[in-house]
Amino acid sequence: MQKLLENVSRTIRRYDMFRHGDAVLAGVSGGADSVALLQVLIAVAPEFSLRIGIAHLNHCMRGEESDRDAEFVRSLAKQLNLPYYIESADVRAYSRGNRLSAEEAGRELRYAFYERIAGQYGYERIALGHHADDNAELVLMYLLRGSGTSGLSGIPPVRGRQIVRPLIGVSRSEIRDFLTANRLAYVSDASNADTKFLRNRIRHELIPLLISSYNPKIVESLNRLSSILRSEDEWMDDNISLLSDSCISDTADGKTVLSVPDTLCLAAQRRMIRKAVSRIKGNLRRISYSHIEALSELLHKEQENGSLDLPDGIRGERIGNKLVFSKTAGRNLPAVRPVFEYILNEPGTVFIKEIAARVSVSESDMKICDSGNPQCAFFDRNAVSFPITVRNFRPGDRFSPLGAGGTQKVKKYFINKKIPGEERRICPILVSGGKIIWIAGHRSDESVKVTPETKTRLKAELFLA
Repeated sequence: MQKLLENVSRTIRRYDMFRHGDAVLAGVSGGADSVALLQVLIAVAPEFSLRIGIAHLNHCMRGEESDRDAEFVRSLAKQLNLPYYIESADVRAYSRGNRLSAEEAGRELRYAFYERIAGQYGYERIALGHHADDNAELVLMYLLRGSGTSGLSGIPPVRGRQIVRPLIGVSRSEIRDFLTANRLAYVSDASNADTKFLRNRIRHELIPLLISSYNPKIVESLNRLSSILRSEDEWMDDNISLLSDSCISDTADGKTVLSVPDTLCLAAQRRMIRKAVSRIKGNLRRISYSHIEALSELLHKEQENGSLDLPDGIRGERIGNKLVFSKTAGRNLPAVRPVFEYILNEPGTVFIKEIAARVSVSESDMKICDSGNPQCAFFDRNAVSFPITVRNFRPGDRFSPLGAGGTQKVKKYFINKKIPGEERRICPILVSGGKIIWIAGHRSDESVKVTPETKTRLKAELFLA
């Protein structure tokens, strides 16, 4: 116990997480990591004169288990005589309404809840229970996705001065030993063992394989890598900030103008574009490598005009040798119907620049299921033939909605589902062998459904701007 507390104390001091007399709101799910976090905060509280409170958001995703977790946290807070704040949120409804995965929706609602409670009740810091293994898993996940230095930097020990992670230098095994030695109870989430989720497969399959066959200290190595890249990423960002003062400006009507010197290397140009987008948008959430590349291409093409719509109602427009960013009214949808058509000759990913979205088609493990995610569909591999055409809606389109029986005009389907006209115009449609197999984000066709006889599957995903 003493070794872990000394480790945490060093981490707190190294990253200047707390100031004397801080009020700290601990995010407590009831799981092992958050219970350990809470007990550690209580142990170091005298050293930093901390005032501690507990926050728990019930995601209502696991029925009685979710309610059980909330009640556990309530009981723990009362036992420790600490102030607590427990609320519930309909994560599924928020996920559907904002076209987010359940994980993304839960994270957004959770962080918004923490920040609101902290502001309302005067907590200077929000402490979360992420640890070294969490960071290693995230770095591996971003590596598999082909992320840049920002993603590979992993979980920051401190974010924006308010979010702090005192356990970031502690391993999962150390946390379990700490809980066992102190006979501390916690609740378990069965979904954390479900390997149909990528994060869990990395945790339970990939990392153990790397430890046993490649590097017994892979977790430490990945944490060292993320620390190095985080420092270098911050250094590069600081240098770009020096340039941005002369290259990025704001107009009286709320637009952001970027002028990129031709002498800048490609890496610096990408960072300048990211900084300009962040300036008008307020963050880089949902801004991907594909968006930055599309903006870079827009800036360097011979024709000195054109525009690209980005996530959250941001538009980038080429005017002469500059990129001008603005906030569009309402949702991020073009007023004029963009006509697009792309071909996938084999499993892969296509970026639809007209709507700043991606569609991917890949082979899928029969054990993995992303049920409930409207941006994902599965097909019987033998019922689909390549090439697959990815295009938008055309008059006269028909398909057989899965489970509905019979054929239907796509236009009528859109009307029945009350899908706005502007969304219909940009909705990607996948076509195989001259037949519609998926209205992306909505419904697949009966002809390609997965059955008990299906041997192999294809997985299609839509990544919206």
